[in-house]
Amino acid sequence: MSTLIVICQSGGKFSSASDGSLSYVGGDAHAISVSRETKFDELRLEIAEMWKVGTDSMTIKYFLPNNKRTLITISSDKDVQSFLDFHGNSGTVDVFVIKNESSTALAADTPSTTDATPVPPRKRSTRKRVVQQEYPLNVTPVAQAPAPAFLSSASENPGQFNSLATVPTEIQSDGQMKRVKLWENCITGLHQQFNNVCEVRDALRKYSIAQGFTVKFKKNDSMRVSAKCSVDGCPWRIFASRLSTTHLFRIKRLNEIHTCGNGTSTDSHPRASKKVVEGIVKEKLRDSPNVKPKEIANQIQQEFGIELRYSQVRRWMEAATEEIQGSYKEAYNQLPWLREKIVETNPGSVVSLNTREDQSFHRLFIAFHASLHGFQSGCRPLLFLDTMSLQSKYQSELLTAAAVDGNYGIFPVAFGVVDVVNDDNWHWFLVQLKSALPTFQAITFVADRQMGLKQSISVIFENSYHAYCLRYLSEELKRDLKGPCIHEIIGAIIGHLYDAAYAPTRDAFGKCIESIRSISPEAYDWIWQSDPGNWANSYFLGARYNHITSGIAEPFYSWLAELTALPIIKIIETIRHKLMELIYTRKVESDQWVTRLTPSLEDKLQKEILNTQSLQVTVSDGNTFKVHDIRSAFNDNDVEIDAWVCSCGEWQLTGFPCLHAVAVLLHIHRDVYDYCSKYYTTEAFRLTYSESIKPVPTVDKPVLGESSEVLVNPAPLRCVSGSPKKRRIRSSRVVKRPLHCSRCKGEGHNKVSCNVVS
Repeated sequence: MSTLIVICQSGGKFSSASDGSLSYVGGDAHAISVSRETKFDELRLEIAEMWKVGTDSMTIKYFLPNNKRTLITISSDKDVQSFLDFHGNSGTVDVFVIKNESSTALAADTPSTTDATPVPPRKRSTRKRVVQQEYPLNVTPVAQAPAPAFLSSASENPGQFNSLATVPTEIQSDGQMKRVKLWENCITGLHQQFNNVCEVRDALRKYSIAQGFTVKFKKNDSMRVSAKCSVDGCPWRIFASRLSTTHLFRIKRLNEIHTCGNGTSTDSHPRASKKVVEGIVKEKLRDSPNVKPKEIANQIQQEFGIELRYSQVRRWMEAATEEIQGSYKEAYNQLPWLREKIVETNPGSVVSLNTREDQSFHRLFIAFHASLHGFQSGCRPLLFLDTMSLQSKYQSELLTAAAVDGNYGIFPVAFGVVDVVNDDNWHWFLVQLKSALPTFQAITFVADRQMGLKQSISVIFENSYHAYCLRYLSEELKRDLKGPCIHEIIGAIIGHLYDAAYAPTRDAFGKCIESIRSISPEAYDWIWQSDPGNWANSYFLGARYNHITSGIAEPFYSWLAELTALPIIKIIETIRHKLMELIYTRKVESDQWVTRLTPSLEDKLQKEILNTQSLQVTVSDGNTFKVHDIRSAFNDNDVEIDAWVCSCGEWQLTGFPCLHAVAVLLHIHRDVYDYCSKYYTTEAFRLTYSESIKPVPTVDKPVLGESSEVLVNPAPLRCVSGSPKKRRIRSSRVVKRPLHCSRCKGEGHNKVSCNVVS
């Protein structure tokens, strides 16, 4: 066994049958590959990134072969090897990603072997509580201290004393108080368990807001958290520490007595620290990545009564996004590592990275071996070139090259990221693509004619063809047409333009063009000057299979436009994940097919066979046949079987028998499937998806430090859209209109300043 396809399922639930066996219902599934070289940390990171959860907040389980009653946990390298031993003869196997309980989960729910049996917590009240102290302290009650009323800038560096001050605005409305009261149970008692130290800190901050006091951290590092009430002399204390060999934290000591007058949640209004507000912003950003700063500020005002400035929220959002997604600057410096890792884990892949003289990012090209093999083995020699802007604060544009599989599905072949879209970067992209596709077969490229690709395609890919994208061509036509009421007729012109492009014969093309001339002679002349040989089916010399636009890959990459700015490493990794899922899903689907043609083409063929009942076939000369439609006296077509030619033109355009060809083949008892292009067969489809994309482990991903060498700097910052506002300066040649007085009819003054007495 080289690799094992693992289907990772999460979000569902287990149900038990009458015989005790378990089945998993609902949720989503993703696929990854696991081999003997896969380490547990690599597997865990891969799954965590896939489901966007922390590595310590999930558990990986699976069933043994022929045993659906017992779930086995994977928690070490040895477990991974045992998992492979058990399922080594399987093609695929399911694993279940079970997310651990939230930070309020109790130790009783998740027992530990390193601590005593936990004590169940009691239901908390909103009044002052007195509980038994684990370590009683002799203190003297002090008067209530006023809560600070400014926003603290003190940091929470591990091991340092710091005081968390409060936001000026108190949480006062009933609706806001109800929401904040939900935080009262963030701390429930002794032995409460948390997934990590961050959850402990966050729970303490929220709890202090709900209870109306301020906490002061005495110890705050990765191994322990110790805090007390900020009022001197108040005995409230809490201590939580990390459980050995895990990242879990547990409350070990807790004194819940307040003698300062705070901590009742009724005597004073809750106040929010800066860190708590930052945490709220981070949570909202994680739930809604596309939310705007103003929207977050309004939500926090409505929910908690805290008024925040736009600049505050935006600054916290940028910090939270970088914490969630990773550093943008660091991501660029990780590109050389990623280039080596992709080639190492996916042999045969092509990855090229260029920087400018100042080491700033210039351009990146990636083509996975599975994509290159699939295109050369099972796809038509047809590539669609397109570009789209990436959401980033740095200059970055995505260049794509995609194909179409035998079932009309999108098949991405290569992609690149460049700092700017221009002729030079497109030329470089095509050079890299040529090195990745060492084929002498003529390829048809469908792309915009304004991207400077015409010359590059003819030079780099000899004997290939450039078909203009009709969508971009029609946009050009709209911009160039001038004249009154043009907006009223442009729709009809564009409609006839598309009809002309799809027309299979030159006669049909001519009729469409004449229709345009009757509407606008200017548009008629423009179309003839736009090189119809590069966009009209009836004049195009290459094989474009009736595809006339280049945006075929947009549905696959559309998610990029819906997300907020991502570091470049995250963009590439997400594309790789989606490619891996696409290839695996379609491979599994095609294994179930039993027809010679792919499902879409099989359905089309069966419909054509049914429609041949109205056609009559007569022999004209040898292998040439005449087909007559009994429903029309003027619809006769000539079919040459051996040449795969029909006078209607459709067979030549698509490589798939037209209605007239199907009628002839049935008439002479030939196998229709033998006259379909090989690219439409199930066999070709399976070859397209026969190779898989391997995971790229990230355990050794470099982290940018003070002593780290900077290999790639970010590209220049993206310019803000729109021209800056300018103050209007009048030309010295412009003469101001003189003032006229309405009273005396004189010049140089108005009625108010007129000295004439009426």
